[in-house]
Amino acid sequence: MSYTALYRKWRPASFDDVKGQDHIVTTLKNQILSQRIGHAYLFCGTRGTGKTTIAKIYAKAVNCEHPVDGSPCGECQTCRNIAAGASLNVVEIDAASNNGVDNIREIREQVQYPPTEGRYRVYIIDEVHMLSTGAFNALLKTLEEPPSYVIFILATTEVHRIPVTVLSRCQRYDFKRIPITTITDRLAELSAAEQIDVEEKALSYIARAADGSMRDALSLLDQCVAFHYGERLTYDHVLDVLGAVDTAVFSRMFRVVTEGRTTECIRRLEELVIQGRELSQFVTDFIWYMRNLLLAQTAENAEEIVDMSSENLQTLKDDAGRADGETLMRYIRVFSDLSNQLRFASQKRVLVELAFIRLTKPQMEHTYDSILERLNKIEETLEEGVPVNLSGAAGLSAGGAPQGTSGAAGVMAAAGYTGAAGAVPAAGDGFPGMSQAAGAAAGAVSGASAQAFTPPREVTLPRAQLEDLQLIRNDWGKIVRALGGAVRPSFRDTIVEPGGDSCLTVVFSSVSSFEFGRRPTVLGQLEEYVRSAYGRDIYFKARLLGNGERTDTVYVSDEELKEHIHMDISVEDE
Repeated sequence: MSYTALYRKWRPASFDDVKGQDHIVTTLKNQILSQRIGHAYLFCGTRGTGKTTIAKIYAKAVNCEHPVDGSPCGECQTCRNIAAGASLNVVEIDAASNNGVDNIREIREQVQYPPTEGRYRVYIIDEVHMLSTGAFNALLKTLEEPPSYVIFILATTEVHRIPVTVLSRCQRYDFKRIPITTITDRLAELSAAEQIDVEEKALSYIARAADGSMRDALSLLDQCVAFHYGERLTYDHVLDVLGAVDTAVFSRMFRVVTEGRTTECIRRLEELVIQGRELSQFVTDFIWYMRNLLLAQTAENAEEIVDMSSENLQTLKDDAGRADGETLMRYIRVFSDLSNQLRFASQKRVLVELAFIRLTKPQMEHTYDSILERLNKIEETLEEGVPVNLSGAAGLSAGGAPQGTSGAAGVMAAAGYTGAAGAVPAAGDGFPGMSQAAGAAAGAVSGASAQAFTPPREVTLPRAQLEDLQLIRNDWGKIVRALGGAVRPSFRDTIVEPGGDSCLTVVFSSVSSFEFGRRPTVLGQLEEYVRSAYGRDIYFKARLLGNGERTDTVYVSDEELKEHIHMDISVEDE
């Protein structure tokens, strides 16, 4: 006996076997139980989600001699004839090859005769959007006033190509993509029944690669089992067959990208090509990986959204802290454009290499996203205390500012931004996406020449409080980057001030950042990091910066102040 493919062998025979389309199954079963059966149905949705399968089950259910809870019994003669394709009451038509007016006229002639057995004649027209305009017009009258014993079920993957006159005459049912967990459970069930030894991780990857299609998942499983026949089907085997890449490879590649190591990216890509990995699949999976990074960075309950183990989720969160949300969105946009280009490209490798160069060398582009990324790198350099020449020196490799520019203009020019006519924005001009840290850095350069210098206020602190303040202030940029995730962008424009014994205050300049940073869980995460990294039990509070409030207060100890003014200081009680 010839081999039957898994997707054909395990096609559902009753409504109870259908997975992932409960909203449609429940509605159709209720129609059968209440005898409120319509005359025309439109099943639309992506491939492999069960449109034709449910149509056949419904055709059996409406003609079944002994239906069970709205589902066909599968044992009566009518059910067996329909399942074997021997019933004259169920006609399945492929509109892709029978799309002319004559084919529809033939149907119109057939519907004049009542069924020879059962109660209904059911016409299943698959890929109905392929019918010609004349064929649709010929079908309209029959759809509007069919005989009481005729049911039309139209199935399509492109509902936008169906004329409105046809849509208005049908009950429309939208088939959803089947969730990954549902597909994985079904694959595990069928693997056990077929006695296929397979890892759960391998099934999960097949389910994700199927992109919501149960039929695609079964076909991929069939392909992988055939390639590794007689062996245990492992995760690595599935990657080999599908030309895919392990998640750890994406993690290493992403780290290299964020470090700006272009040559290393090209080398790693060459290794993947030598291993025979499919570049289109690699790009698709890398987009998915960066999407997970963005969710891990922005979503509060990322573990409920991202389907992976706790170990991989922790690695994902660590990688997410290496780039902010704006940079990640730029990466995703670049690779999404690349994915569209690869469909028709003859030199796929060259396009992928070019995309990695764009990621690692944002100064080569003059787009809004690349300018923001370069500004972020300037901010990080300033936070680390490394001097940056904002007035056009050669310290910045690309897009240096012209001589004489300063302040915000210097930052913008250093980042490579010029106006429509090539002019650098003047100091103080607004630029969307430029954070207050960059603005403060730019203002520090030009402030001396723009207005009179006002000496900062000096405040004395006990030596213990001053030591805690200096310790945290010196490493504040490092601490914020280490916390990563959503903490990094929210804490970027903050300063640290004393808050009392063993207590410091984080001052926010943005209301939205303050609302996030004041959360007990966020402050607790900060306290835990300081405790583990510095061995200090320091408690943190949060407050919002007041209007016109200065942030250049100088804190000194009592001893330092005495040494400075060379005289005894007595503090009187109020």
